[in-house]
Formats: sequence, C-alpha cells, structure tokens
Amino acid sequence: MDYYGQRYQLGVVRRWGPAVKYLILTNIGIFVLQQIVERTSQEMLIYLGLTPDFFVSHFALWQLVTYMFLHGGLWHLLINMLILYMFGVELEDHWGTKEFLKYYFICGIGAGLIHLLISLGSPVPVVGASGAIYGLLAAFGILFPNRILTLLLFFFLPIEIMAKYLVMIFVGISLFYGIFGGENGVAHFAHLGGMLVGFLYLKLDWRAAAVSRWLHRKSVNRRMRIARADKQRDEQLRDRVDAILDKINEVGFEKLSEEEKRILNQASHNLKSKSRVSDRHGEA
Repeated sequence: MDYYGQRYQLGVVRRWGPAVKYLILTNIGIFVLQQIVERTSQEMLIYLGLTPDFFVSHFALWQLVTYMFLHGGLWHLLINMLILYMFGVELEDHWGTKEFLKYYFICGIGAGLIHLLISLGSPVPVVGASGAIYGLLAAFGILFPNRILTLLLFFFLPIEIMAKYLVMIFVGISLFYGIFGGENGVAHFAHLGGMLVGFLYLKLDWRAAAVSRWLHRKSVNRRMRIARADKQRDEQLRDRVDAILDKINEVGFEKLSEEEKRILNQASHNLKSKSRVSDRHGEA
C-alpha cells in the first residue's frame, strides 16, 4: 500500500489499542514503584535490569523481559512512552493486538541479547523499552515508508518528514553515538539491535507459520517430482513391455534377448509390489 503524499500527524489517532494502553500504564506503574522503593532501587536495577555479569552468573533469563519495564529517569520514560503512543497505535491497528505484542517483545528481547553479546562481563545494568521502541520505528518505516509525518520540533515548530527518512535519522544518531561515544549510560547499540531484529523479522519473515508453509511447499514439491519421475519410468517400462509382447507373438519367447527377459521380470516384480501395497492400504 502506497502512502506517498498522505499526511499523518503523530499523536492524532483513531483509537487507543489495548496493547499500547496497557504497556504504557504498566511502564508508568513500575516507574512509580521504582520511586517508592528508591532506597533499594540499585538492587532492583541489578536484579530486574539487564545486567550482563549477573545475567551470566545467575542465568537470569527473566531480565530479557523485565529490563524493558524499568527506566532510568522521568525523561527516559516520557520519551519512550511518547514514541510508543505515536507509532504503536497505528501499528497495533494495522497488525492486531496479538501480532503487535509479539513483535514488540521480539524486538525488546532481541535488543537485549545483542547488548549482552557486546557487553559481556559488564556490571552496569541497562533498562528501558528503547530496544522495542526502535523496533516499532523500523516497522513503521518499512510498512509506511512514504507516509508524511508531522512532528513538532522542540515541541512547537511543526516539520514534515517521510517515515523512512525519520527512521534513517534515528539510525544515524544511534550509530554515531554508539561508535564515537555520547550520553553516558545510553545503550545505543541495543537501540540499533531492536531495529535490526525488527527489520529481519519483517523482511525475512522468520515467523513459525512462514517456516511451516515453506517446509510444506518443499515437501509437496519433492513428492510431486518423485511422482512425476515414477510415472515417467512406468510409462517407459510399459512401452518396452508392449514392444516385447509384440515380439513374443511374432517369434516366440525363446527368441527374446537376455535384456528383454530382464525387462519382463522387472515389470512383473513392479506389478506384484504395487499389488501388495494396494492390499495393505485396503486392509488398513
């Protein structure tokens, strides 16, 4: 579907999807809880944030999910929730709630795994939904690349930009700060990891249903090729047998060559084999 020329003002949406609504409410609720238990917040971050050395030493698989619901500050939370609202509602409306949630968590978990690979042994916990959020940005840019978005620069200056260019800007910023350094404590490669996982998921279609359909097609095509080859061999053998039977009628069986007798035996054996298979199917 081509959205070229169609304008879309972020934040002006038709309806509030349940997945986006409850994700935002959950993130806000957990952030409030973080403030209430501020005295133990560091232990909470180490245990529930994505802490590479703790993850490896305690096999803390839960951190791949829990880290997405913790945030390092109010500004961090607000930015993530704003982007989730602006892009998420449109995507949930397009995909449906179940597929949206699956994609969201795949991107978030994938971003976490990529962060673990590049930060093995680090004692610093990483928190935030940014990996999943960047996955949403990638999805919006892929599904609606020519959609013209209206943004408020500095919250008051309206600008228009195509979705694909906005995604490129986010990629460029994260890549620059990831390579050359920037804001302390921001896992820029985790952001890019969420985008990469989302891109692969959508472009290469590594979903279970797609893999199952591909394997089924391969199996059906293989059976069809085998059936065609068997049919062709049977037709060739039948033609040879017909010619040999005609020769027997003319000169008798004794005049047949050894090769011709072998072909008759083969045809007889094939006929008996098919008859036994037929009988077994009939008994079943």
